[in-house]
Amino acid sequence: AFTKYQKRWEEESKEGSPMNAEVERAKKYCQVIRAICHTQVGKVIGQKKAHIKEIQVNGGSTADKVDFVMGLFEQQVKIEDVFTQDEMIDVIGTTKGKGFNGVVTRWGVTRLMRKTHRGLRKVACIGSWHPARVSFQVPRSGQRGYHHRTEINKKIYRIGKNLKEDPVNAKTENDLTEKPITPMGGFSHYGEVNEDWVMLKGTVMGPRKRVITMRKSLLPQVTRKALEKVTLKFIDTSSKFGH
Repeated sequence: AFTKYQKRWEEESKEGSPMNAEVERAKKYCQVIRAICHTQVGKVIGQKKAHIKEIQVNGGSTADKVDFVMGLFEQQVKIEDVFTQDEMIDVIGTTKGKGFNGVVTRWGVTRLMRKTHRGLRKVACIGSWHPARVSFQVPRSGQRGYHHRTEINKKIYRIGKNLKEDPVNAKTENDLTEKPITPMGGFSHYGEVNEDWVMLKGTVMGPRKRVITMRKSLLPQVTRKALEKVTLKFIDTSSKFGH
């Protein structure tokens, strides 16, 4: 798709400074600088195609932003370079899909009585004769789940290193058992965690292995809960299969 662009980049990189005119132009005229980043999905899941995302760079002048992004080209950005422990973050993702559902499941409408003609898991009246159309407030059946959601204020309890750097990354000061974060028999529908990991408070939308976006909080965090320092005493790594 970008063969000519790539060729131009290659030719100019032989001379020393690739795409110098483009970079100077960006420094001179642009206000917003975004980096195109991709995930290293092959490290974690058996998927080959990476997810691609534009991430905006803030702070400093435009020239500073461009130089900062140029310094990160082809580099990996670790999670510990972006987030810290005890920080409040937002999580953006897509919920589990539930397929096509009726009004009782989808909207919590009360079922009709026992001998109702033509079914009872219905809305009794979907509106008056006039206006002669169904208004959007009336519960109807349709898709449930697989919705885009943003949940704010999730606290980071721990940012763990990968197994090569820290093979006992689930050890705490109170619990000196040498163990990794993976529970006995692996996480259900996932397997073992070998790379860097993050432990958040609360739930995260979507099934296992679905990509989520973590974002710095947009609000100033001033509450006692947000500023609290968390020290984990025990991480439970017992088997998550069965009960």
